[in-house]
Amino acid sequence: MPSSLPHPTSLCHRCGACRVIVSARGSVFLLCTARPEKYLPQPVHRCPAYTPAEPPDPDP
Repeated sequence: MPSSLPHPTSLCHRCGACRVIVSARGSVFLLCTARPEKYLPQPVHRCPAYTPAEPPDPDP
């Protein structure tokens, strides 16, 4: 995972359907698994497919 995510204000970072993809060259992409358009123009501020991500488990 990169130290800083692109477009930190994007709703995608708080969505359960978003996966962060890092290329071999270090480019970072936000992949949406809930929409037909897999790589949405960023930043996203409203999305009909938004589903809140579950918080991480405190006891690993």
